[in-house]
Amino acid sequence: MKNLELATFGAGCFWCTEAMFQDLKGVDKAVSGYMGGHVKNPTYKAVCTGTTGHAEVIQIHFDPNTITYETLLEALWYAHDPTQLNRQGNDVGTQYRSAIYYHNDAQKAAALASKETAGALFSQPIVTEITAADTFYPAEDYHTDYFNLHGENPYCSAVVGPKVKKFRAKFAKQLKA
Repeated sequence: MKNLELATFGAGCFWCTEAMFQDLKGVDKAVSGYMGGHVKNPTYKAVCTGTTGHAEVIQIHFDPNTITYETLLEALWYAHDPTQLNRQGNDVGTQYRSAIYYHNDAQKAAALASKETAGALFSQPIVTEITAADTFYPAEDYHTDYFNLHGENPYCSAVVGPKVKKFRAKFAKQLKA
């Protein structure tokens, strides 16, 4: 059995983020879900109202002997625009905020250091929140592997597909075979 760790990130639409991170070597799975709000057992419909406080996130189960948390953070900064407050492109609302939910003190320290380093890559200030992880609520089953199952969906072909293509090109050496 692998000794897996967790990383939880908010980077806009979880369909995009899941599609990118699930392909990295060392990632056992990336699960779409919700975190950071005040409503227990939120639904997609409720989260989309912006009133639950939850962000769309992915929870990554990864093997730290194959991929480091720091590499996942590097991928996160590349996967979205962390300078956009409560949005990613046309997806607007607090549920699309940029967030790192750390699971231990080492992750917190790594996230803070990484955010400082990443600041030099952007012309605007990074607005990513760095917060202790709390309860993770998996999204409804139909969100699982959404891009791979529904790539022909207009949103997927117009928004998710180009992001995934760009991500895969950047991290080509770190992708699963």
